[in-house]
Amino acid sequence: MTALEKPREVLKRLENRLKHAVKGRESIIDLVLVALLSDGHVLLEDYPGSGKTTLAKALGDSIIDDVLDDDIPSFRRIQFTPDLLPSDITGVSIFDTATSTFEFRRGPVFAYIVLGDEINRTSPKVQSAMLEAMAEKQVTVDNVSYPLDDLFFVIATQNPLDLTGTYPLPVAQLDRFLFKIRMDYIERDAEIAVLNTRQERASKSMESLPAVNRGEVVEARSIIQQGVYLHPDINACLVDIARAVRAHPQVLQGISTRSLVLMAPALQASALLKGRDFVSDDDVQWLAPYVFCHRMALAPGSGETTQILKEAMAPVLDQLSRKTLRP
Repeated sequence: MTALEKPREVLKRLENRLKHAVKGRESIIDLVLVALLSDGHVLLEDYPGSGKTTLAKALGDSIIDDVLDDDIPSFRRIQFTPDLLPSDITGVSIFDTATSTFEFRRGPVFAYIVLGDEINRTSPKVQSAMLEAMAEKQVTVDNVSYPLDDLFFVIATQNPLDLTGTYPLPVAQLDRFLFKIRMDYIERDAEIAVLNTRQERASKSMESLPAVNRGEVVEARSIIQQGVYLHPDINACLVDIARAVRAHPQVLQGISTRSLVLMAPALQASALLKGRDFVSDDDVQWLAPYVFCHRMALAPGSGETTQILKEAMAPVLDQLSRKTLRP
């Protein structure tokens, strides 16, 4: 595990800072860190006041800029509204009368961590502007493409309880999110802890906890993919799960191949989080609902996607659990 000590230490520093800032969300924090270290994006279904902004801002504040020749902010929040324009996100070209040339002014998408708040409240045209950024880490304005940073990470939210004035996310954009996580109310003890530690957390800022450099996160992604062993049987398991879901009589749209590709590094990051240097069936069982359920479309009256996914996965995971997956 010596080769993985550095990414484990980066993970621990991020975990300490996030769990100091956000109480009662340990499982959500773990999933967000897995997505960050596997170069994915996260979609949160939530309600107002659930801590999503605090979580995203704490993550952005935990990353120090080590690009000396650039001024990319660590965190930006975009509040999606019906009157938002694509240029409000990507940026716009402004004519400079002094030089008689157009100068590009970057939009809020140019940041390390971007919080897209209530992303389903804006029009499909604006949503498509985020699609290029998430898929290719670049934005195109006036036929000129501008690259985003390698660290670029999106946490988007949508409110499933308030459907008035919303635009459903297109399937293509949903498929760009590695995880879709539903945030519920926290436990009673955790909610009490939030109130009891309010002043303590306000007086003891995260500045006392060590942060991480942007380059450390990018490097950790590469080390994890090279250092955490992914047995070929895991890949076969993912394909068999996808085929079982597609063949299910209640499934109208199955799991995409892209989701299988995105899940592989997420499984490796999950193994690192749990202190292993190899992916096991436990990682597949933990992450599969967050990766696959929002990509499935069911026939009317078919019930919950989670239950159907579990039915399809059960025999495949049972067979996988009997195999030796260590390197």
